[in-house]
Amino acid sequence: MIKPLVSILLPVYNRERLVKKTIESAINQTYKNIEIIVVDNQSTDKTYEILKDYAEKNPKVRVYQNEENLGPVRNWIKCLNYAKGEYIKILWSDDLITPTFIEKTLSYLIKYKDIGFVFTGTEIFNEESEQKNKAYFIGDTGIYSTEKFIEGILLGGPFPVSPGNALFRKKDVKKNLLLEIPNKIGSNFKMNAIGNDVLLYLLTANEYPNFAFLNETLSYFRAHSNSISISTNKVDVTILYYLAKAYFVENYINEKRLTRKFNTKLFLNLLRHKSNKLGVKSIRDFYSDGVKTGIDFVYMLQVIINKIKIFFNKQRKQNL
Repeated sequence: MIKPLVSILLPVYNRERLVKKTIESAINQTYKNIEIIVVDNQSTDKTYEILKDYAEKNPKVRVYQNEENLGPVRNWIKCLNYAKGEYIKILWSDDLITPTFIEKTLSYLIKYKDIGFVFTGTEIFNEESEQKNKAYFIGDTGIYSTEKFIEGILLGGPFPVSPGNALFRKKDVKKNLLLEIPNKIGSNFKMNAIGNDVLLYLLTANEYPNFAFLNETLSYFRAHSNSISISTNKVDVTILYYLAKAYFVENYINEKRLTRKFNTKLFLNLLRHKSNKLGVKSIRDFYSDGVKTGIDFVYMLQVIINKIKIFFNKQRKQNL
């Protein structure tokens, strides 16, 4: 039986200090029928030279360089266009995967056609501070309803927004990795590269009844000052993700209960960040037509009470 080809996509820009460990984590997969597609977005350091050296030594590695810097999201799509595999693993140039990542996640997508994607537990680490945190652990290894995923993403839960810890089918990535996200405030998502990632998850989840989760640390996200999410203002990051989620709610969610709860989260976030640089002032600004703007006051009270409980629990632990 011929094993399916998996394409590991590695879009990269100015990562000479980090990219060796990243590409080696791709090369060292126990599942051998892989190709590693690397597209350098006109790096100004030695990244491209480092990657060419890997390509010369390993036939699984194919390295390309853009004639000009295309911006991050266009570079992601450029990687995808070079890929020949039936399955896609996006590996950000500052992250790592364990040797068994492809082997363990692929088995679910092959066996279960009603699963849209598989994601794994993750460790977020900072080499400078040596701080390590576990993330995106939602329960036991197994198959879950995508309703759980969609609600968790929209209302807040231990679900990933970055596909860096997931495996997808190529056909779904080609369809659901959007270059631009329509929005009222004129935000340039193809250059922000914040929000397109979570929409890949949401749009794919919307087309399948289930997803799979592996309760193992098979992915490692590096926290550092040059990453897109950290180098961008935290308030802007939050609002950009909410804009992307609002696009999904406006176009794909017909359930009033979930929409009103999501709007409640928007409202509470705006109370915290009234003076954001993006100029978002009301729930209406998140939507193109401004129709779905009702909120759930009972849910708001529950959220506030829960936050108060969390605050006092932290205070009590600090005083012990």
